[in-house]
Amino acid sequence: MSTGLVITDPQNDFLSPDGVTWELVGDSVTNNGTVEHLEQLLKAAKDAGTPVFVSPHYYYPYDDKWQFGGQLEQMMHEIDMFDRKGPLTTEGLEGSGADWHETLKPYIADGDTVVTSPHKVYGPENNDLALQLRKRGITSVLLAGMSANLCVESHMRALIEQGFEVRVVADATAAANHPEMGDGYAAALTNFRYISSGVLTTKDALQDLAT
Repeated sequence: MSTGLVITDPQNDFLSPDGVTWELVGDSVTNNGTVEHLEQLLKAAKDAGTPVFVSPHYYYPYDDKWQFGGQLEQMMHEIDMFDRKGPLTTEGLEGSGADWHETLKPYIADGDTVVTSPHKVYGPENNDLALQLRKRGITSVLLAGMSANLCVESHMRALIEQGFEVRVVADATAAANHPEMGDGYAAALTNFRYISSGVLTTKDALQDLAT
């Protein structure tokens, strides 16, 4: 099988202490070493010549006019998460919550990483990730990024339904732990184990990428 590394939402609003969700996800990101592990995965993939795909989350001004959504989806709009001024401009993007985390930016902006069109809720059903993977002959995916029980899990489910083998790098993701809604990371781990083809540590994934 030809393998690709897929990373969801490696953006400041999730991964930076200045991000709008840090109060909810910061402990999980820190405890898992998520940023460090994502950097290790990106470096190893680049060194091995493994194709890298990033599925980002962006909202444009017209997206704020949506009339309904789930609880977390509505919250993202309310706190201006992943906001950009428009699809055809990068004005205001640099250093914003929608921008790549600074540690990861050199790997993503190297001209070789495939940055797909944005997903708008959680999964890749409405972006071009599957097309980009198939056009590159990818059949097996190493999946990491943010956030575990939302975009990562939704990407896992959608890609599996489309015939890809998906393994999740569990310590290269993180999630919110909310007093009312529960522990998103624990919920995701349960579903990763039930559904994916494998739940790996970064150490395991680095060994796979090196072979």
